[in-house]
Amino acid sequence: MKKLLLAAAVLLCATAITVQAQDADSGGKKAKKELTTEQKQLQTDMLAKYDTNKDGKLDKEEKAAMSQEDKDAWAKAFPAKKKKKGGDDAAAPKADDAAPKAGDGK
Repeated sequence: MKKLLLAAAVLLCATAITVQAQDADSGGKKAKKELTTEQKQLQTDMLAKYDTNKDGKLDKEEKAAMSQEDKDAWAKAFPAKKKKKGGDDAAAPKADDAAPKAGDGK
């Protein structure tokens, strides 16, 4: 019986390792969406216009230097990603706040 349980545990571990290795091979992330031709053109134009350090990216300072019209076009072409809920503890009410305290008369 012990040998059977040991064999099952080894098989389970080997399966878990194999699945994890397959996830690592695929990067473990979802594939990025392809940019549309309009997005590619806007990105090229904005980089040519605002990428002062010529690193191929727009950093915070470079984005701050953008005109409002260009910021609006950028926001329309590349909408901001939504943040996941549940990670922000500050917005969630604490259990102590909801419960009446002793001596409150409630």
